[in-house]
Amino acid sequence: MARHNLGTVVSFEVTRNLTKRRFWISTLIVPVIFGIVIALVVLSNTATDKSVNSQKNAKLTFSYSDASGYIDPALVASFGGTLAADPKAAIAAVKSGALDAYFAYPADPTTQTTRVYGVDEGIFQNGKYSSVATALLVASAEAKIGDAKLSTLAQGAAPVVSTTYKDGVEAGGIGGVIPPLLFLAIFYIVILLLGNQMLTSTLEEKEDRVSEMILTTLNPTTLVVGKVVSLFIVGIVQMIVFTLPIIIGYVFFRTALNLPEFDLSSLDINPWQMVVGALLLAGGFTLFTGTLVAVGAIMPTAKEAGQVFGIMMALIFVPFYAVSLVVSDPHAFIVQLFTYFPYSAPVTAMLRNGFGSLSPLEATIVIVEQFALGIIVLRLAVRLFRYGSIEYSKKVSLKTAFARS
Repeated sequence: MARHNLGTVVSFEVTRNLTKRRFWISTLIVPVIFGIVIALVVLSNTATDKSVNSQKNAKLTFSYSDASGYIDPALVASFGGTLAADPKAAIAAVKSGALDAYFAYPADPTTQTTRVYGVDEGIFQNGKYSSVATALLVASAEAKIGDAKLSTLAQGAAPVVSTTYKDGVEAGGIGGVIPPLLFLAIFYIVILLLGNQMLTSTLEEKEDRVSEMILTTLNPTTLVVGKVVSLFIVGIVQMIVFTLPIIIGYVFFRTALNLPEFDLSSLDINPWQMVVGALLLAGGFTLFTGTLVAVGAIMPTAKEAGQVFGIMMALIFVPFYAVSLVVSDPHAFIVQLFTYFPYSAPVTAMLRNGFGSLSPLEATIVIVEQFALGIIVLRLAVRLFRYGSIEYSKKVSLKTAFARS
């Protein structure tokens, strides 16, 4: 009977949430905005590409003076430029519009400023003048070097690959950090999406004055667990809706959006870190869920419960104030405090797990702590909901709830 009731609760809660108009409005507003942004960026980049192509085909009339002796006259001629006989006359020609641009190269271009004068064509078009002046300088320097390889080395464009080792084994670098940190991203998404619903899930029945009637047919444990399971299912639906436009944008519009190609082969997946990350995520979710449900059972209205929700959300962001210490000195006192304090432990431990500074012993302690406290708080939430179901106008007294048998 209890199993049947749990299924009934889950089915009812999921259906109730998914059929609410406000749920789909709040869920779809993010992907719709994201889709509009993608469309605008694609249109903008397409227009920019057309503008760049038209600029490449456009002819630029310019003259130059060179006090350094580096500029190659042959290259200037290929660019469509000429040597200025009189700098003042060249600037006057630019002012009158008879000449598009004039470049004045100093004796030492590395320490002195190259002066560029051009006809104003708008803030986005004027950049072509300095681009051409720089391109001439670079091309002339490469021609003087006379060796393409030396030119590449002089520009610092030589490819370099670093390999590091930890405990005698090649370290994964950034490719080894990303996979375990995905659990941290999921944790934030789940809590931010579901936290408010967890908080108000038990309040709805209290505010509608039907909680007593429900408890005559349902065990409080079954009701609370059913709500938690249903909210997690609803959260999965929200995450799918949120990520769908991102996936579509990357797969079909990656080039138009100028997104880098992501090479999955560069990721280094450490099984131990992934297992620890998954357990930290599950433990943290259990603790925060139990706490929010317990708070909802105590408070008489959603407005009062919302104040506590703000505090809970602040706690999961506190570790980021010490993120530099988490990375550079994980054994610092403040980092250790955040690692073991229950409500900052999930984020801090997942950060340290991602950066490889969480030892197996520390991971075990934090995981056990999260699950143990999570189960205790969930049981507390059930008890508070049982005795708080009849308190419609004031907070539930913890002393009274535990005094009753």
